[in-house]
Amino acid sequence: MTVDLSTSYLGIRLKNPFAAAACSPLTGDLDNLKRLEEAGASLAVLPSLFEEQIEHEELELARLYDYQAESFAESLSHFPEYQNFRTGPSEYLDHLAAAKQAVDIPIIGSLNGSSNGGWVRYAKAIEEAGADALELNIYFIPTEPDLTAADVEQQYVDLVAAVKDSVSVPIAIKIGQNFTSLPHFAQRLVTAGADGLVLFNRYLEADIDLESLEFKPDLVLSNRHEARIPIRWLAVLKDQVQASLAATSGIHRMEGAVKMLLAGADVLMLASILLMKGSEHLSTIIDDVVHWMEENEYESIDQLKGSMSRKNSPNPGTLERANYMKALTSYTLDNQMPH
Repeated sequence: MTVDLSTSYLGIRLKNPFAAAACSPLTGDLDNLKRLEEAGASLAVLPSLFEEQIEHEELELARLYDYQAESFAESLSHFPEYQNFRTGPSEYLDHLAAAKQAVDIPIIGSLNGSSNGGWVRYAKAIEEAGADALELNIYFIPTEPDLTAADVEQQYVDLVAAVKDSVSVPIAIKIGQNFTSLPHFAQRLVTAGADGLVLFNRYLEADIDLESLEFKPDLVLSNRHEARIPIRWLAVLKDQVQASLAATSGIHRMEGAVKMLLAGADVLMLASILLMKGSEHLSTIIDDVVHWMEENEYESIDQLKGSMSRKNSPNPGTLERANYMKALTSYTLDNQMPH
């Protein structure tokens, strides 16, 4: 039996559901991109262009313009107008264009930030550089007590709508899990123009350096147990939103990949396991998934994905409070004892 691995994501038909997530060491390097394609990746998301990078370069250009204008009177007629000058991180756009030439798989550009800022302009620039789609990696940590949950959600919705109005390529929204009513919020994002949702953004927490008494960044790669959170919400959202669903975080082995697909993922975004074991490890995961599907008589990914969504599950209560209660009441000290 030949297994059909093809799937659709953001309206793009892919040879399989295995994609390289936005990650500088992986998709930020052309040689690694080629290795990922050779290992079986059907899609790659480039590392994010950060809002802070956009603001920094615009500020630097503005300072340069002001300096030249004030220092040399004749420069007023020779220096290009600021608003017409290409102010963006040109290296990012150059890499995107080079990636499109280097590989045959679709390439998605990524923007990371929390406000409109230069997003609309750079979304258009990324589209013009050849991106097949755009991923908005919205990273916003509310810290003010007078900022309500409704305000936070509205900021996301406004940002999605503004970017959607500026580009014609499909857009996916990468969000975190910490929203009061995730199904309602997901529907609002789709209504605003999101063609897909990526579940979930990993908010990287700062640590405290006990010697310098300063907060410091501390990147911790995902582990396979983190797959449980997106599995739950994929299963819940699969039948509730008319949008593509991508899973990320915790996909380290065949088991995690299959579970994400059963819950409802259209695409699987991998990063941590490929950083740990190399891009070539992707082919091992793909082969293992194919073997599992053959053993369990699945003919296609389309037949597999969503077959255990909340709507299709014989016991949907396990996605809600019943699972929480059962896990706590069934746990004993014997679970900790060596066997």
